[in-house]
Amino acid sequence: MFLAATKGDINTIIGGIAPNWGPFGSLGNEARVMIEVVMAVAILLCLAIAIWGAAKQRIGATALRDTFSAEQGKGLIIAGLTGVFIIGSLGTLFTIVYGMAV
Repeated sequence: MFLAATKGDINTIIGGIAPNWGPFGSLGNEARVMIEVVMAVAILLCLAIAIWGAAKQRIGATALRDTFSAEQGKGLIIAGLTGVFIIGSLGTLFTIVYGMAV
């Protein structure tokens, strides 16, 4: 008696959980690339904000002894990393919401 399945491979498993672009499934290849480029630029911008916040926190906390600058740096780090998380999960969120609507 075999408990494991004999058919399929890893692509079957990965294909089942990978987003299939949901409402954007009918878009052309160029439109998908444009969406991916815009999302990549937004992620890079959010990472730059987080890095700027880390530098501001480090400089404000040690060199200048400026607590306001250090607190502002913490806010920028949190905002930048939250933006990266939200943008990174937009494809999955759109697919889930679209799947629930259908």
